[in-house]
Amino acid sequence: MAINHQKLVTELISRWPEHRIAPSTKRVEALLDLLGDPHKACPVIQVGGTNGKGSTASMIDALLRSAGLRTGRFSSPHLISLNERICIDGEPITDERFDEIYTDIEPYLKMVDDQKFDGVALTFFEVMTCLAYAAFADAPVDVAIMEVGLGGSWDATNVADATVSVIVPIAYDHTHILGNSLTEIATEKAGIIKAGSVAVLAGQSPEVAKVLLERCNQVGAKAIREGLEFGLLDRQLAVGGQLLRLDTAAGPIGDLYLPLYGEYMAR
Repeated sequence: MAINHQKLVTELISRWPEHRIAPSTKRVEALLDLLGDPHKACPVIQVGGTNGKGSTASMIDALLRSAGLRTGRFSSPHLISLNERICIDGEPITDERFDEIYTDIEPYLKMVDDQKFDGVALTFFEVMTCLAYAAFADAPVDVAIMEVGLGGSWDATNVADATVSVIVPIAYDHTHILGNSLTEIATEKAGIIKAGSVAVLAGQSPEVAKVLLERCNQVGAKAIREGLEFGLLDRQLAVGGQLLRLDTAAGPIGDLYLPLYGEYMAR
């Protein structure tokens, strides 16, 4: 029987909205367990923070593809089509593929919905996260880049044991949920840093940097910090973008072309 893609999208969007948070990963864990743990099928790079998550995830995606790796990228929000949130090798999955994956997991969605963990059925963002993990495992991809939706500790993407956690600059963000101070917000967002992982940290305010480093020390993660272990040495405007010179632990790297303008994009 033919699937009505738009009807499926409408049904998905009608779930608990992504701007609200149900502070638990139990529903996602339960669904992924029923699906055979697709979030464990490949290494995961998780991108959190406040400012620049989407562009950072896209750059990581492009870098990995240029190295010959097959990538999966999950991001939000979308501009036109829901499919934009789930990309394989830099391209959104097709309507047909989206519908196939949803149809495959739908019986298990209903099983988890019926359990009502913490009194809540699976949310829109939770279902989209599970769809992404299922799509990446089925492709399969060499690495998944997962952009955090909101916060960190309780975000649906955080069920994966990320090998690398990237935290872009943290600022005041969803204070009604994450807290009214930068320390509270940073504590929630630092939850994506996993034991024994690598944490790549953008330049942060002193109070935020303190929280992130404490988290790294607590779980035994290796911190790679902007301004210490790496940094932007120079940038020159070029046709269609800019040329960058970076400092790394292995020494300076020059003449890197970035097809975007703005110092914040270079960083």
